[in-house]
Amino acid sequence: MSLESEGQAELGTPVWAAFGDLMAVLLGAFVLVLVGVIAVQGELALRLDEEVARREAEAQQRLALEQALAGPLASGRVTLVDGRIGIRGNVLFALNSDRLQPEGEELLRSLAAPLAGYLSARDQILMVSGFTDDRPVRDGNRRFADNWELSAQRALTVTRTLIAEGVPADSVFAAAFGAQQPVSPNESEAGRAKNRRVEIAPMPRPARDGTDRKDGDGR
Repeated sequence: MSLESEGQAELGTPVWAAFGDLMAVLLGAFVLVLVGVIAVQGELALRLDEEVARREAEAQQRLALEQALAGPLASGRVTLVDGRIGIRGNVLFALNSDRLQPEGEELLRSLAAPLAGYLSARDQILMVSGFTDDRPVRDGNRRFADNWELSAQRALTVTRTLIAEGVPADSVFAAAFGAQQPVSPNESEAGRAKNRRVEIAPMPRPARDGTDRKDGDGR
């Protein structure tokens, strides 16, 4: 072999070795990227399955509520939007009052049994929320300091009535929102009437901590 051929062979060997090392590095990087992409796809697929399951559960919940409340819904005295049962304030109470009107008492009696049946099959509770318009309370007896207090007392009245009609006491609670969260502008009487309302919404029961305290000291 000539000296020229031997020189070319000596120069070619390191080049091919370096090329092989480079390809190995590139292949390793490709494998890592591929593994990462597969992991991301798996996580996205899991999240998609969870979201689909959640939406299906919500749809089943709405359907169950619609079936349970078919009578009151058909009468037009209540609404069901996004799983929240809405009742106009003028159906339940006179203006600036927390005392149920006869129509309101009848309506709550018609709701109690379906709601109790609905809760019996689910680990849920009911939040009874009171809302008002934005006008200051005009109460001749000065029973309510403001709209917060009026909405709280109305929510309590509805809650106590549902309990008296058979809804388990540990499955319902009251909440007050006053003039917050209006569903219509308060610029007209029609809008204010829509904002004076009570809503009943199923929600998950809070997790229990597992403790069994018999008195205030935990003994």
